Amino acid sequence: MTAQQTQLDLGIDVDLVGRAIQPSEPDPEIEGITAVGEPKGIVYTKEWVVDLILDLVGYVPENDLAVRHAVEPSAGEGAFLLPMIRRLLDSLERHDRSLSEARHALRAYELNERSARMVIDLAVQELRHRGIDARTARSIAQGWVAVGDYLLLSRKDHRADFVIGNPPYIRYDDLPEGSFAAYRRLFPTMVGRCDIYVGFIEAGLRQLAEGGALAFICADRWMRSAYGAELRRLVAQLFSMDVVIEMHDAPAFENEVSAYPAVIVIRRAQQDNVVVAHAGADSGVTPAGSTIAKSLVDLADGRDVMLQGFTATRAPHWFSGHTPWPSVGPDQLAVLQRLEDELHPLEDERTGTKVGIGVATGNDSVYITTDSTVVEPDRLLPLAMAADTRTGQLRWSGHYLVDPWQNGKGLVDLDSHPLLRRYLDDHREELTRRNIAKRNARGWYRTIDRVNHGLTGKPKLYFPDMKLMSNPTLDRGETYPHHNLYYLTSDRWDLEVLGGLLLSRVAQLFIEAYCVKMRGGTLRFQAQYLRRIRVPEPDSIASNIQARLRNAFRDRNVPEATEAALAAYGIEDARRAFEC
Repeated sequence: MTAQQTQLDLGIDVDLVGRAIQPSEPDPEIEGITAVGEPKGIVYTKEWVVDLILDLVGYVPENDLAVRHAVEPSAGEGAFLLPMIRRLLDSLERHDRSLSEARHALRAYELNERSARMVIDLAVQELRHRGIDARTARSIAQGWVAVGDYLLLSRKDHRADFVIGNPPYIRYDDLPEGSFAAYRRLFPTMVGRCDIYVGFIEAGLRQLAEGGALAFICADRWMRSAYGAELRRLVAQLFSMDVVIEMHDAPAFENEVSAYPAVIVIRRAQQDNVVVAHAGADSGVTPAGSTIAKSLVDLADGRDVMLQGFTATRAPHWFSGHTPWPSVGPDQLAVLQRLEDELHPLEDERTGTKVGIGVATGNDSVYITTDSTVVEPDRLLPLAMAADTRTGQLRWSGHYLVDPWQNGKGLVDLDSHPLLRRYLDDHREELTRRNIAKRNARGWYRTIDRVNHGLTGKPKLYFPDMKLMSNPTLDRGETYPHHNLYYLTSDRWDLEVLGGLLLSRVAQLFIEAYCVKMRGGTLRFQAQYLRRIRVPEPDSIASNIQARLRNAFRDRNVPEATEAALAAYGIEDARRAFEC
């Protein structure tokens, strides 16, 4: 795809050699779709990344590529297609095959006709350099490049042994009107506020033959975001994740982008072990006498190789289901899988440990006050705010929640609380505009969340929603949490010991792995991510280690908390993963 948007004539089919054929009946599944150009989506991949991907997926001259079907879904200016042509021609020589035997070995899609002509010309040049006459070269190249939208035409193509490329980066709200809903009918993993590359991944996976592999470089947000849930489910159910290389810092593209890219290789096969790697800012240098791909695999297998800019490991398995997949370095991933395989989650009925979120009011300017005289004293709850936990010691700022709830009995009777009635009546107009009030006219003065009065007097750990580092803060049973605080209570844990564990880099690893990071590296300590943390049994931690964790929590000493946590978890051999 290229920058110019075009209208696809849905009354014309395109055959497998890219020529217009006789008009057919419109396809009801794709009728009404406006094909997408990519004014914001075109990103060109550097040559070393292309070679890495082709090597990893096995598109190499040593294999008999003439009898395989390879697809490039978004040809652009040929960053992938031209190296694929070179490798295909080398394979023909190695396996003593004629060019005519490779007429159907390649299929590249390009939406824009002008760009398709350009990439055809480049393909012709490659063939001419190998001594192919001009007429044959033109015929072969035109057969390899099809003008059209891969998302619409892939299901009419042959089963593929390889689907390789860099799909376009276009958010759903940048698509022509109606296109997202129409694509969604074809590709049900395109849910929420997804990028169009989600559809390209699903289309490529569905086209794969048994044993075939998809190899893309694309944004990795689908591995953790809500909009990637159905794609993760599809991969986990029917495919094998073979390679994941996080390339956020790598010089992967010709222009600087903020797409958080990763190289992925996914195969239509039973899940096996996985090469997991990180490419740093100094990656891209080909080692002497080898390739980046071979050295990367050797590195993942623990062999002593020199590969600039990469770290790698081979994980024994991948992750199942639709829940977010982790995003951490190879060393950390090995520890993460080990702990997830062996330990119970933080939220656990056996220890009576629960994770929750504070009260959402629907109008903080009304329900939160620092004036203790505005309503009756029994209608005020001391409210902990995120700023109160900044130092790691709870410093209550004097905020109160104006509480309209009886203890376990629904909303209070305003007639019995004249100050509360007058206060709420003064704000009635703005409170009744809230959706929660429109849905319940009689309860117009309710907060969005009910108040759990028993929580106030219960010791708990607070976690502010957004923080660069884990910052569990102990409340000894004095306040109620606001909505931007998550809390943890437990029947069996000494909360200071647990706080030491949760202060450590070991516990923070789980948050780093699963949360979608904000700009600047800010982490989200939300309930869904806190519940991913694994912890040892409270009684399994030696008393001296408990004391170290308790003291580290009180002193806010993250290095000491991490050292003690390594002992509590029994993973002292993994110290390197936490840079202690």
